[in-house]
Amino acid sequence: MTEAGARLTRAERRRRTEARILAEAARLFAESGYADTTIRAVAAAAGVNPGLVMHYFGSKEELFLSVARARPSGPLGGEPEQVVQEMLDRLAASMAVEPVESLAVLRSMLTHPGASEAASEGAARYRAQLAAAIPAADAGVRAALISAVLIGVVLGRHLLKLEELRDAPPEQIAELLRPCLRSLTGADG
Repeated sequence: MTEAGARLTRAERRRRTEARILAEAARLFAESGYADTTIRAVAAAAGVNPGLVMHYFGSKEELFLSVARARPSGPLGGEPEQVVQEMLDRLAASMAVEPVESLAVLRSMLTHPGASEAASEGAARYRAQLAAAIPAADAGVRAALISAVLIGVVLGRHLLKLEELRDAPPEQIAELLRPCLRSLTGADG
């Protein structure tokens, strides 16, 4: 064991191992979907024993749900113009680097109830944040439209691999969407 490795606490080694398992599970769920991803494949990719994956997560279902819950999403807030900029920044980031946790859920949501529930829960939280930031009577509808557009862009680029969308710079996509998002959030009014 290296000197640095000897200094790690048992809890820190466990956190790192769990993080490695989650990262590899997210990658495999995104690439193959829920049905075709196995605990053995996740364990092999993470460099651990399949029993350790089961020890930490209990089942493939719980591993998948842990991946789905690990998707980063901070709160949206402020004036509509700030919200638009935050959304565009997040979108550009997910265009530049494939968002494997989100893709794992999106790829699997049509065939696996747990994935569908996780996607619905995450989307509902995001829509509620958006709706709270939109000063309009139909804020819920506007938030749902924004959510659908952004999900569609991510799906088109990373899963469907639509050529023009796949090859366009993230900044160009963000700037093309800016007027639409400004209109839907009320930032242009």
